[in-house]
Amino acid sequence: MKGIVEERAVELGSYIVENQATVRQAAKQFGVSKSTVHMDVSARLQGIHPQLYCQVRKVLDINKSQRHIRGGLATKVKYRMTEDEG
Repeated sequence: MKGIVEERAVELGSYIVENQATVRQAAKQFGVSKSTVHMDVSARLQGIHPQLYCQVRKVLDINKSQRHIRGGLATKVKYRMTEDEG
C-alpha cells in the first residue's frame, strides 16, 4: 500500500513541475483533495525524491506569491458577469 502513495506523490510532483500547476489544479487532475496533494508534495516527496521536491517547492512558492492576483482577477470576472446580466 505504501508504494501506491509514494508513486502518487512522485506523479503529483512531476505534474506540478511540468505544468506549473497549482495544488488545486493538481487535485482536480488526479481526483484527490487539495489536502492530499499538499501532504504528498510537501511531506512525502521530500523523503522520496528530494530533487523533485525542490522543483515543486519553487513552483508552489511562485503560485503562492501570485495567489492574490488570481483571486482579484476571478472576482473582477465574477462581477463583470453579474453586471452584464443585470
